[in-house]
Amino acid sequence: MSIWEYANPKKFIATTTPLVPWLLGVSIALLVGGLIWGFFFTPDDFRQGSTVKIFYLHVPSALMAINVWFMMLITSLVWLVRRHHVSALAARAAAPIGIIMTVMALITGAIWGQPMWGTWWAWDPRLTSFLILFLFYLGYMALWEAIEDPDTAADLTSVLCIVGSVFAVLSRYAVNFWNQGLHQPASLSLDKEENVADVFWYPALVCIAGFVLLFVALVLMRTATEIRVRRIKALEARMRS
Repeated sequence: MSIWEYANPKKFIATTTPLVPWLLGVSIALLVGGLIWGFFFTPDDFRQGSTVKIFYLHVPSALMAINVWFMMLITSLVWLVRRHHVSALAARAAAPIGIIMTVMALITGAIWGQPMWGTWWAWDPRLTSFLILFLFYLGYMALWEAIEDPDTAADLTSVLCIVGSVFAVLSRYAVNFWNQGLHQPASLSLDKEENVADVFWYPALVCIAGFVLLFVALVLMRTATEIRVRRIKALEARMRS
């Protein structure tokens, strides 16, 4: 069985539709459990106090905001190379989810930063690149809506996604590129010898897993919706002709 079989819209919908309720259920359970664990059953940080608990929303949402764009990049490249419509529609379906994650990360970051830095915002390299990524999300969604021909829209948004990926990378690694700014290095990283203390680490992992599964469920559901909308528009066009 080849993965490209799922580029068939009918097979994609038939395969993914039964999975969505399960993914939603597990993701909600993980999110509720992780947030309760993190907010109510972990100690205050010795430096940041209870403010550190915004970590359980900020870190997963920031992580997803960046990785959703990378998912859009991969599906956009698949569209450009293989011309599979499902991949282009999956990228389009992911964008609104990604922008919500970006807004959540910006808001929670400001709430976290104000007591820590004494300001709601700073033109820090990571924060600035993250804000630009937010603007690319807006531009990506606007470009889809502005172009009537769906294949042309998919082509142009794919190019925009490739360009915007520069700022997705900077949002992740700006602290490594520039040793300046207020933002601290990544709290959770596989390439670091030390992460945050285990008492914070484990509930954070549960929250991240919940965010990831929620995204997967939503993007599958929205992609199926985009396929159905495209079918309806195609039928309407045939009827008019």
